[in-house]
Amino acid sequence: MRGRLLLFAATIFFGCLPAHASDQWLPVRETSLEVRAGSPLDFSSFLPNRPIDAGHRLTTGPKGQLAYAEAPEKPVRMLCASLAWSPASGGFPDHDGADRYARQLALHGYNIARLHFTDASLMFGRQQDFDFDPETLDRIQYLLAALKRNGIHWIIDGLSSPRGAYGGYDDRWDANGNLKLLLHLDEEAFVHWKKLQEKFLAQVNPYTGIAPIHDDALALVILANENGIEFDGVVHDRPGKPPYDPVLAAPFNRWLAQRYTSTEMLSKAWGGVEDDERLEAGSVKLPADRYADSPRMRDLQAFIVDVERSSAARMSKALRDLGYRGLISTYNNWPTVQTALSRRDLEAVTMNTYHDWVGGYSPGSALLQTSAIADSANYMRMIAAARWLGKPFVVSEYDHLFWNRYRYEAGLMMPAYAALQGWDVLCRHGHGPIALAYGEPYPHKKAMLPYAIALDPVARAGETLAALLYRRGDIATSGITIPFAVRGEEDLGEDMQAREPERLTDLALVGRIGLKRSDPSRLDTGVAQPRAQASADILADLRDIGILPAANGADVERGLYQSDTGEIVLDRTVGQLRVSTPSTEAAAFSSLREPVDLGLLRIERADGNGLVALSALEGPGTLADARRFLLTFATDAQNTGMIFRDSEEKVIEDFGRLPVLIRKGEVDLTLSRTAVKWKLSPVGLDGTVHSPVKSGTGPISFRLSNETPNGPTTYFLLELEG
Repeated sequence: MRGRLLLFAATIFFGCLPAHASDQWLPVRETSLEVRAGSPLDFSSFLPNRPIDAGHRLTTGPKGQLAYAEAPEKPVRMLCASLAWSPASGGFPDHDGADRYARQLALHGYNIARLHFTDASLMFGRQQDFDFDPETLDRIQYLLAALKRNGIHWIIDGLSSPRGAYGGYDDRWDANGNLKLLLHLDEEAFVHWKKLQEKFLAQVNPYTGIAPIHDDALALVILANENGIEFDGVVHDRPGKPPYDPVLAAPFNRWLAQRYTSTEMLSKAWGGVEDDERLEAGSVKLPADRYADSPRMRDLQAFIVDVERSSAARMSKALRDLGYRGLISTYNNWPTVQTALSRRDLEAVTMNTYHDWVGGYSPGSALLQTSAIADSANYMRMIAAARWLGKPFVVSEYDHLFWNRYRYEAGLMMPAYAALQGWDVLCRHGHGPIALAYGEPYPHKKAMLPYAIALDPVARAGETLAALLYRRGDIATSGITIPFAVRGEEDLGEDMQAREPERLTDLALVGRIGLKRSDPSRLDTGVAQPRAQASADILADLRDIGILPAANGADVERGLYQSDTGEIVLDRTVGQLRVSTPSTEAAAFSSLREPVDLGLLRIERADGNGLVALSALEGPGTLADARRFLLTFATDAQNTGMIFRDSEEKVIEDFGRLPVLIRKGEVDLTLSRTAVKWKLSPVGLDGTVHSPVKSGTGPISFRLSNETPNGPTTYFLLELEG
């Protein structure tokens, strides 16, 4: 009895743990988040968005990378704003709000935007099929025009919601309904999808005078978001329910009949079938367990590849018949061997990826509180290995999710490696990447939440850094390419969930990787099929033949990786990611046991984990010559009154409320430059430059605290004279 009472008391205690001690967390004072024009956070002077016209239409260049039509030989990097609004996050803005929002995106450095779940917004509260809400339609059309006026291209999902444009549903943002599966198999579902494109994409926008499908601003259509057959099945897994929808059984049997012609041949290939299974009767069963390896599962994968390739081709043709000239993609998640084969004929590859995924907002939702550096950027590597070389590659969604305390890593890790890999579009997912103000009266704007980066100062600091590292081009693309040879269907095994092995995807931390159709016997350098090699051996081979510099410090056994450019170092054992380029030096660290020398910037000491970055803002754009620098310092942020169920802050009980609290932090910094005079000024989250907090002459060295007289911030302006 006493033991039960102790357990009960412990449950009460740990069930209501406050998030933090108040003296270590500082409330954000800003209300407006609109960046001031001309401020250090206004990047439009050196990241201008040109007017979108026929010459400035995005296309695929001769080397398979995104380029403008007028200069196809010159690849461009597109920093993407995710616009995934719902009524809970405020919906699409009115005309004035759209003008302000689009202008703000341009100031922040975004040059493309992805519209996600527009179908759900258009059909919210509607009872009849295709009965779009007229005000929402008007707002979307105006927003598209406002984005275009600000030189921001568009990515649009052909379908996001599994409810499509069917009337009478109030769960349009949930994973209910099977429209995404039926698109592959059912004529009525395909006709519904096609009509949705005709009703939205092919209708003239009154604010541009042209239908979106014919507009030079529309760069990419994702036919349907996350619509792979296997992934859709995983999403709909329920206890006691068969893993595969019975609608797949008949087409699977027809496919098997074409391949094997008789039950006897099928039985021989599979090592036997059940007594009640006859190919001639169409009674062969779908696998009873998606995680059990078998020849049956191998053939199901091959069947899915054929279905998905055929489906993508049919849907693509429907868009082309409507006059669309831009890029088309689909199957934008699930980096398995099977889905890679389904993507091989697409014009562009799109992928979604997350670190420390969170399943929802309800009490009891949980994450792991793990570092992405600790697993050597696995969420980046798994999509790098899903890329097909010679095609544009688009990260349509990524995030290192709130409330993970290591999420400061994302703002350095993903843009750095996206640049190294030469990816074409980088899109951190959220309701929207920015907000115009704190305190908007919508359920998902009353506190920081997962998939809602706009209110999170840590995520916003990362997006600011991404504009410099990735879009501005501070980090160079790798000079080496390591292809992963792909033969075709013979690469499928008996495991439906098989993906490229992690012991080989770590090559993405050194050079550019991707899939390539190839005869392994003719592969001079790269990863052969079957995947029997080790990354250490491949790196040794690259050194031997002079492709990888002999001085490159990558050591797989030690968990130390250096890019071939020398600009990026990931050291898993000490929990650090370091970047040293002519224009930006930065480090993300879970610990700082000794000083980190990045070149011009030296981090002498830190009182906790975080991200520090120094970027040139003007002049030739190099740290050696610039006089103005943006200094970024990000620690952690939480909501006021957050409550967790456990001491490790893995399980949420209550997300709390605004104001946002930034974890207090200090770092000691030294620059290997001198100045007649120098000063350091805090920069508010809206770009306002406040009075200097540090100044000096000669050597530049100071202790930086994010606690300033005007409240906590993640930004500082360093200015030098003489």
